[in-house]
Amino acid sequence: MLKGFLSIIGAYKLYEKWLWYQVKNSVKPEHIAIILDGNRRWASEKDLEPWYGHKKGAEKVEHLLEWCMRLGVKSITLYAFSTENFQRPKEEVEEIMKIASEELQKILKDERIHKNKVRVKVIGRINMLPEDIQKLIVDVEKATQDYSEHFLNIAFAYGGRAEIVDAARKIAEKAQKKELKPEDITESLFEKYLYTSHLPKQEPDLIIRTSGEERLSGFLLWQSAYSELCFLDVYWPDFRLIDLLRAVRTFQKRKRRFGT
Repeated sequence: MLKGFLSIIGAYKLYEKWLWYQVKNSVKPEHIAIILDGNRRWASEKDLEPWYGHKKGAEKVEHLLEWCMRLGVKSITLYAFSTENFQRPKEEVEEIMKIASEELQKILKDERIHKNKVRVKVIGRINMLPEDIQKLIVDVEKATQDYSEHFLNIAFAYGGRAEIVDAARKIAEKAQKKELKPEDITESLFEKYLYTSHLPKQEPDLIIRTSGEERLSGFLLWQSAYSELCFLDVYWPDFRLIDLLRAVRTFQKRKRRFGT
C-alpha cells in the first residue's frame, strides 16, 4: 500500500514538472482572480462541520500565494465571502469570522508578505464586518500600503452589484457637491471608484472557479468583461499546484481578441 502511495506521489510530481515546463516560457496572467468555492461540500463529504472546510480552504490560500509568486503573477483577487453569505447559519458565520481574524493576524506577521512586498487589501462592504475584524483590516492594509511588487486582494463581505452601487453613490455625492459634471463621467472615471482602483490592472486576465460550478456569482462584474474563465471540478481545499498550472495553460492557449 505504501509503495502504491509513493508511486502516486511520484506520478503527481512528474505531471507537475511537465505542466510547469509547458507554461513557464509563455505569457503569464498578470492578474488572476479565484472564486474559492466548495469548502462546505468538502467538509460535508467528510462528515465534518462546514467551518472545517473553511479552515482548510484558508490554509490553501497560503500555498496559492507561494505558487503565484513562483509563476510571477503580480495580482491575486480571492472571492472568500459574499454579502449574501451573511444569510448562512449564525454559528457558521461566526466561525468564518474567527478564521478570518486568525488569517489576518497571520498576514501581519508573515515574512513572505514583507519580503515580497505584497500589498494586501480587503475589498467589500467592510462596515458589515465585526469591529475587531475591521480593525485588523486597517492594521494589515496600513502595514502593507507602501508595497507595490505584488497585490493580494481579499473579497470579503463583497458583492459585485454592491461594488457598482457604492461607486455610483460616491460619484453622485461628488456631482451633488458640484465637484463633477455629468459629462465628466466616463468608464475610466467610474473605474477610479471601484474597490479595485488601487491595482495596476483592475481586470483579471484569468478567473478560476473551483467546485464545478460554472457561474461568477456576482464576482467582479465590471472588471470581468474580457476575463478568460476557467471552471475546475475540484473543491477549493483540494486545489493543487497542477490545477493552477492547468488553468494557466488553458489561458495561454486561448486567443484574446477583446471584442475586435
